[in-house]
This record gives sequence, structure tokens and C-alpha cells, in this order.
Amino acid sequence: MKDYNILVIDDEAAQRDVLTGYLKKKGYTILSASSGKEGIEFTKSHPVDIILSDFKMPDLNGIEVLEQVKKINPEISLVIVTAFGTVENAVKAMRLGAFDYISKPVDLDELDLMIERIIEHKNLKSENQLLKTQLQEKYKISAIVSQSQKMEEVINIAARVADSKANVLITGENGTGKEVLAKGIHFLSSRRDAAFVAVNVPALTETLLESELFGHEKGAFTGADKMKKGRFEIAHGGTIFLDEVGDIPQSIQVKLLRVLQEHQFERVGGTEKIEVDVRIIAATNKDLEQKIKEGTFREDLYYRLNVVSIKIPPLRERREDILPMIENFIDKYCKENKKDKLEISKEAADVLMKYNYPGNVRELENIVERAVVLTRVKVITLNDLPMNIKGFKEEKTLPAFGEGNLTEQVEALEKQLIFDALQESGGNQTKAGKLLGLTERNLRYKLKKYNIKH
Repeated sequence: MKDYNILVIDDEAAQRDVLTGYLKKKGYTILSASSGKEGIEFTKSHPVDIILSDFKMPDLNGIEVLEQVKKINPEISLVIVTAFGTVENAVKAMRLGAFDYISKPVDLDELDLMIERIIEHKNLKSENQLLKTQLQEKYKISAIVSQSQKMEEVINIAARVADSKANVLITGENGTGKEVLAKGIHFLSSRRDAAFVAVNVPALTETLLESELFGHEKGAFTGADKMKKGRFEIAHGGTIFLDEVGDIPQSIQVKLLRVLQEHQFERVGGTEKIEVDVRIIAATNKDLEQKIKEGTFREDLYYRLNVVSIKIPPLRERREDILPMIENFIDKYCKENKKDKLEISKEAADVLMKYNYPGNVRELENIVERAVVLTRVKVITLNDLPMNIKGFKEEKTLPAFGEGNLTEQVEALEKQLIFDALQESGGNQTKAGKLLGLTERNLRYKLKKYNIKH
């Protein structure tokens, strides 16, 4: 029924029997071990997809099991089964690569959902592997490095939409890699052998933008001493990427809409209808729905562009991707600068993991490039990082004792505890609520009350 092998490691026979019996009824292939060492041996000799490991055992604890399992097969998903008093250790295990944790006594419905999430994640990774391989072969996209569930979902949507005719709207903050993803979609599509043409909308004035997009005839305006093809003509048969599409003036929005509807346009100053076959991928860091309400962006154009929407999360919301990206960028810039392979110190990596990256992936790449260029030794250290990075400290909201009245100090303490719990849980509200002893509903109320962004 379900082609997944699950290993249950627990020194308590009763707990082990409950879990193995239940999972067998669900159709999984089950292995069981009564100690961490026995579980490790099973992992070496049997195909294992998922491990449920008790945290506290006589020989090896859950973290020690995790460390050895990752050396044997990093693709195995490990879940820590923990008593309430060791939740902090379970969170530490997640930082080291555990998929999740579940508290004793195990809620079997919760276990069901967790295993379904693991399988969904594995299926996504498997489906995305072809995409990543093709991206690396066709186009060296260093920014498409993902360990996080959020980016796996982004890549999966990109893979499925790539070979369709649908227009795509990519949203996200500056520096998240919107153009990189657009190029990936193009190079995976049947249009890969035609042009990928990028237009940086904010960099052009209204007059220049119209000419750049649609071309112009000789004499169309002062300085137009010869006919010029526009980006749409150049991209015929391929893809045009409109970066920051929300900045397109309304007069040009009308003409762009006509291209989308009729697949034809006229050059500036011309009357000849020019037919084009172009796939549009647009990107923006703005709220286009808000711009529609303000009357500065056409609603009909929005729906033409937004056939498939892909939102790239900021780097601070997918910290699992930071270390793989650092390694990737180190390799890239060592080769470019003809340097031997460099390592990164634990202290430098720790600071880079905690930093919030207002400039996202682009900022991280610049930081690593700078470090590779400047370092004089074989290891990148704190001294190779920019001053604002190595001096970075997480914001603390707790006032000193005596500042404000009792209510204000209690609220400040509560706010700080919520902030810390969200950081501890990687932004997961359910886990943060567990750490705080709050229901998810109560936590949402307090997030809104204190205006805590996560």
C-alpha cells in the first residue's frame, strides 16, 4: 500500500510495540530496534526511509543516533520522540538535521500527519531532482540551492509550469532570485533554444520603455535615425522577462495588454501589425492587488500576467538554505578567483546563519564573494566578514529592571519569550506554541497584539 520503510528505535518495548503495530496497519514496512546502536546497524544493512527515534535511551541518545544516521544516509528523515522535559534537546536535534519531533505520549493522528508531511517532502525532492540537474546543465544557477520545504515547493511549481504556455508572475523581495528562477523556467521549456530577453522596467523612462519593448520606426521621434526592433520582436519564439512589472506606466500597460490578448503590436511611429509568439514571465516586489485598488495598475493586465503565481520566500524564512548556499558561493568564487578550496569557520557560519539578510540571496552572495577575495588563509573567519555582519546581534526587546511599570515589563517579557520561541522553532507557530504552553490560537492573538512579524 505504502512503499516506505520506517524504523522505530525505542528501548521501551510497550512504546515500540504500539508504534510498530499502528504503522503496520497503515501499510508501511516496519523495522524495530531496542537501542540506538541496534538501530544504526539496521540502517547500515536495510533500506530505511524514515526513523522514529526515542530521545533518551541507555546507549545512544536521539542526537547521537541522528549524527550517525546522517553519515550513513543523509536522505533518511528522522523524527525525535521526546518527553516534555527534553523538548529543548529535540529542537537542538532539528537544528542538526532532524525532520521534526513529536512529544510523548504520541498522538497517533499527529504521527499520521507528520509521516504524510515527510512523504510529501520526499516526493517533492524527488520530483525536483530532475529540475535541479537540468538547471545546472543548461544554466549555472548558483542561487537555486534548496534544502527548505518552502523552496522545494517553489521549484516544484516552476518545474510543472515550465513547458506550458502559461504566463508566470514571480513575487518576492529584492534579491530573492526572481530573475534566476525566470531563467530556469525558460531553459526548462521548449522555448529554451530561442531568446530569453530581460527588461529592467524601473531603469527606463516611459518613452524609452515603450521603444525598448515595442521598437520604433525611423523618424518616430528626435534621434530615431533608423528602425529599431523592440524586445518583444527579439524574444519571438522565446521568453521575455519583465522585472518590476508593477512600475510599468499605465499608458504602456494598455499596449502590453494588447500584446497579451492579440499577440501583435505596432512599433512606435509605425502602422504595421507585427505578430509575435512570446511567453511572458513578470516579477515584482510590490503588492499589485493594492496598486489595482489605488488605480495605478490595470486589473485585466494583472489577471493576464498572473496565470501562475510563484512567491519566493525571503532568505530569513528559509535558513536551512543558508549553509548550502555559502558552500556553493565559496566554490563559485574560489574558481573565479583561481583560489584553492576554502572552508568557513564555525563562528563565521554561525553569524551568517543568524543574520536577517535584508538584501536576501544577493546580499549573501556579495558577502561570500568579498570574504573569498579578502581572506589570506584557508579558512574564512569573522575578520573576513563586513563590519555590520560580524557586529550583528539579535534584537532584544526586554527592558532593564525598573524601566516602565509592572504591566509594561510583564508585556515586554512575554513579547521577548514569544520572539525567542519563534526563533527556536524556525517560525513554526505550532511548535512555538508548544514551547510556550499556548494554543496556536492564543499565540496568533499575542502575535497580533504585540505586532510581532515572523
